[in-house]
Amino acid sequence: MTDMIVIAETKEGAVSLVTSELVSAAIVLGGNPTVIVPGVNDTAATSGAKISGVSKVIACVGEQFSNYDAAAWASAIDACAPAGVIICAATQNGKDLASRLAARRAVSVVQDVVAIDEGVLTSPIYSGKAMQNVSLHGDAVVSIRANTFSPSSDGGNAEISVMNQSADLKTAVREMIAKASERLDVAEADIIISGGRGMQDPANFAHLERVADTLGAAVGASRAAVDAWEEISHSMQVGQTGKTVNPSLYIAVGISGAIQHLAGMRTSKYIVAINKDAEAPIFQHADYGIVATWQDALPILESELKALLG
Repeated sequence: MTDMIVIAETKEGAVSLVTSELVSAAIVLGGNPTVIVPGVNDTAATSGAKISGVSKVIACVGEQFSNYDAAAWASAIDACAPAGVIICAATQNGKDLASRLAARRAVSVVQDVVAIDEGVLTSPIYSGKAMQNVSLHGDAVVSIRANTFSPSSDGGNAEISVMNQSADLKTAVREMIAKASERLDVAEADIIISGGRGMQDPANFAHLERVADTLGAAVGASRAAVDAWEEISHSMQVGQTGKTVNPSLYIAVGISGAIQHLAGMRTSKYIVAINKDAEAPIFQHADYGIVATWQDALPILESELKALLG
């Protein structure tokens, strides 16, 4: 079944009522949706997680969301949202965003939907003089008119993850550390920091080792890194053909997130991903993601951890 993805509308640090209506539409269309909450921070994500019927919330964070810029918003949201049917509000910005997302993904767009019946979408055409019925087959982008569906009630408790695309890496790293600290009992925490082919050279694993020394963590590696470099021992490999781990904190650096690797670490209590590719699959499984190169992120991470831990 195709996944449903709702793009939240926000106001004053919370998701607006129309977002609950979009969730209802997604459920009618075929499934409990993932809600993408764009913003300069993840404050509004909490209210999105409380909507009944939501399966997961992804806070898509970045400075570009301070003002509406169609191209920047579409690029960031496209990177955060998984594949599936994307549902937007049929507001002026929402319809613009729907068109741009459909163009980026090379899928169909259906604007101004006013009814959904057994998978058939109804929308007005010719300035409302006629109505068209459309059946979806595969991924698409849909905009829904406000007040078309009754809003889904509160009472949900969906999982929240954060994908930070901010250029301000220092702030992003501080937020990541703060959120990880909220989830972990430091006295009991076991931590792994792993590197992949994105580390570019086995010598660069020394940067991971310095962070590991600061945290009291172990250093792991993806199969791609182990296969590529003799210096990276098979004993470090995390994944289906390596070690299966279940730490309190797992930090993946330069790891794309292949299924084989995920099989060995996806039960970790808190997952952080650092990768320069905003579309890397690892971000769909991370509790907190930072879009950045390891060269930019790791020195800041090491510095902030040393300051925090004294």
